[in-house]
Amino acid sequence: MPPPTLQTRTRLSEVRYEIRGELARRARELEAQGRTLIKLNIGNPGAFGFRAPEHLQRAIADHIARTDPYTHQQGLPEAREAIAAFHRQRGTPNASPERVFIGNGVSELIDISLRALLNPGDEVLLPSPDYPLWSAATILNDGRPVYYRCDEANGFLPDPEQIESLVSPRTRAIVLINPNNPTGANYPRALLERIVAIAAKHRLLLMADEIYDGILYDDHSFQPLAPLAGDLPCLSFGGLSKVHRACGWRVGWAVLSGDPLASGDYHHAMDLLGALRLCANVPGQFAIEQALHGADTIGELVRPGGRLYETRKALVESCAASEHLSLVAPAGALYGFPAIVGDAAHGLDDHAFALEMLETEDVLIVPGSSFNVPYRNHFRVTLLPEAPMLREVFARIDRVLSRRAASAGQRAAVA
Repeated sequence: MPPPTLQTRTRLSEVRYEIRGELARRARELEAQGRTLIKLNIGNPGAFGFRAPEHLQRAIADHIARTDPYTHQQGLPEAREAIAAFHRQRGTPNASPERVFIGNGVSELIDISLRALLNPGDEVLLPSPDYPLWSAATILNDGRPVYYRCDEANGFLPDPEQIESLVSPRTRAIVLINPNNPTGANYPRALLERIVAIAAKHRLLLMADEIYDGILYDDHSFQPLAPLAGDLPCLSFGGLSKVHRACGWRVGWAVLSGDPLASGDYHHAMDLLGALRLCANVPGQFAIEQALHGADTIGELVRPGGRLYETRKALVESCAASEHLSLVAPAGALYGFPAIVGDAAHGLDDHAFALEMLETEDVLIVPGSSFNVPYRNHFRVTLLPEAPMLREVFARIDRVLSRRAASAGQRAAVA
């Protein structure tokens, strides 16, 4: 008699993470067959030849003898002080080491922060498109994601009136991803102030995913949320993975700002959950002070002539040259989120298109619907490859879309 089937958690059926999902598994199969792929599915700088800055590497090497023991569940005291000082410079109210939590990347802290907040059936307002970890963590902590639209026609910026219309008695938090993944949108101060006013009116926690805060192009500047939130409870997330190109170190942080009396119980809940996992990776924490208060190494990459700037330029120019693509140029972050338009978009299924790109053109992209949007004519690419490689990718994309458009035209002519 065969053993009984091991059942899994029911709510996992609601979770999606196509960034590392079915298409990525198929890519590994093709690589095992000897195919050489261009994989643009993950914002992983080290996979494209980037290295964490040398002064960060030295900071870890110089302190390696101190990395064997567990540290405090919220992180090394000196690392938390460096984060608090960075936030005080930004104007974050009540930024102190006691209100800083260091985790194994921002991903872990998102999970902990939602677990500390949600009771079954509580709602979290999330952007659509979103980074799907936010949806997954909400669902797996027995909450309900409620999506506010970030429409392409509005530069992928949200409408505060629509956000407020979604608030219910079960709403607990508003999540902002700024600069945004996957769209690259950068939220202006006036928009953030209106969202803060909604949170204040309805007594909601603000959760600001600001992992890309130093990656902005052209004349765009970053406005942190916490200084605008004032005494309102706000949790601001940052880390070493993107701005400092150290994804594998798994170092992220969350800063709880606002009136300490209003968030005391929440602080204790996060501290308890952090203690249950003992502590975050210790070696990487020794790089935090140098990352936040040492030499700037991202600025040269996002200015004209810099590698990220030139790859973004290649994205913008490639989409502009294609009759099959439309793009809201990313103002920040490491991604583009083009739309497929015209005849090539007729009957399009974004997952099937992504699979076709993988099977026929050796390019791995992420379907736009993976980011919790209702439409199926977008896809996401990362800006991490060199500009010539991205131009080659879009030449392949245009080749496939031209075939689709020709087929659509032939079907229309027959009809």
